[in-house]
Amino acid sequence: MKIHTTPLAGLMVMETTPVRDERGQFIRVFCQNEYAVVRPQLHWEQINVSDTTHKGTVRGMHFQHPPSAEAKLIRCLRGRVFDVAVDLRTGSPTFLHWHGIELSQDEPIQFLIPEGFAHGFQALTDNAQLLYLHTCGWDRQREGALRHDDPALSIAWPLPVTKLSNKDRTTPLIDGAFKGLQLNEEP
Repeated sequence: MKIHTTPLAGLMVMETTPVRDERGQFIRVFCQNEYAVVRPQLHWEQINVSDTTHKGTVRGMHFQHPPSAEAKLIRCLRGRVFDVAVDLRTGSPTFLHWHGIELSQDEPIQFLIPEGFAHGFQALTDNAQLLYLHTCGWDRQREGALRHDDPALSIAWPLPVTKLSNKDRTTPLIDGAFKGLQLNEEP
């Protein structure tokens, strides 16, 4: 596995090495020993699969407030997506900065998103499917969201946005009251 850093501290692109032969390929999504280099004792509590039917759809930008803040490992199983993380850590030099990468079923890369980040993606193909590993279970009482089109973020989505959930469409814009996420312990 190769680890690629990004301009946002803690946000990483993990490149796996597929084993290929005439039968197809085998890809290890997670190995405790390999990930211990960047996140000792990383533990997943919840694993989800997201299917997005229509190209141009945006899901996000979602996060959980402490103490339910979560790290995520994202991998594209089908199609292609533009995956985005936004730094929400109070006091971070990159507070409200975003970083995006393309994830594809054809590329052996994953996005490791630490606690204190919002996450979302845009489907670049019809029928895109993502695998999510979470360090914390979903907590309705602690969920938060940012608008995908918030001028305070200026995320450069590659395609016109064609579909959004009502929740994502009606999320308020960031205002002066938003101070970010104060994490008790840095991962």
